[in-house]
Amino acid sequence: MERKPYRRILLKLSGEALAGGEGFGLSPLILNYIAQEIAEVHRLGVQMAVVVGGGNFVRGEQFSAEGGIDRSVADQMGMLGTLMNSLGLQSAIEKTGVQVRVQSAIAIAQVAESFIRRRAVRHLEKERVVVLAAGTGNPYFTTDTAAVLRALEIDAEVLIKATKVDGIYDKDPKKHSDAVRYEKLDYSEAINKRLGVMDQTAFTMCREHRLPVIVLDFNKPGALVQAVQGKNEGTLVGGE
Repeated sequence: MERKPYRRILLKLSGEALAGGEGFGLSPLILNYIAQEIAEVHRLGVQMAVVVGGGNFVRGEQFSAEGGIDRSVADQMGMLGTLMNSLGLQSAIEKTGVQVRVQSAIAIAQVAESFIRRRAVRHLEKERVVVLAAGTGNPYFTTDTAAVLRALEIDAEVLIKATKVDGIYDKDPKKHSDAVRYEKLDYSEAINKRLGVMDQTAFTMCREHRLPVIVLDFNKPGALVQAVQGKNEGTLVGGE
């Protein structure tokens, strides 16, 4: 699979990324940085949806294991965390002059639209950024899996996962100085090697539906712009 410019993308952001160095909650500085990067891509005429995690507030699986809270309840708390992140991101992006709509997988009409596929696509066609909150709306599904599902539903050409490293490595580059970065991987390699960038369910869905994934370092200014223009940025996962 070769790299190419993209017309419609889905960007997956972790909740932890929005916390910055603070580790919890939202960092206004990071929100503004992310908003500027998204606005730069929008100016290229690229249609963009964004799925945000909620781990800067609650990680359902961990919270359930450590706190004795029912897993379904913990995951619902995480969904509310994604909603808070989505509202913060909406406000930051709108300050750049870009129109944004938040759609939620759980009904919360006072603050966000409910997710309706055709409406989301229409927003994209009207050059609005669509921020998709609350994962799939169901417990036991990660926001990575939600990102793949939404990317398929809106006919995104690629899923871009923003991380803290510049791609996928054969081992943790923070712990191993000899770690090697992959420029390209096929789906089966990514699944079988269990490289930890996305959960297995998400990668399996990508393979089944031939959805390419780019993993890149979002802390690198301009990385997202380079990726959507088809430049050699991060690691591309696709093909067999």
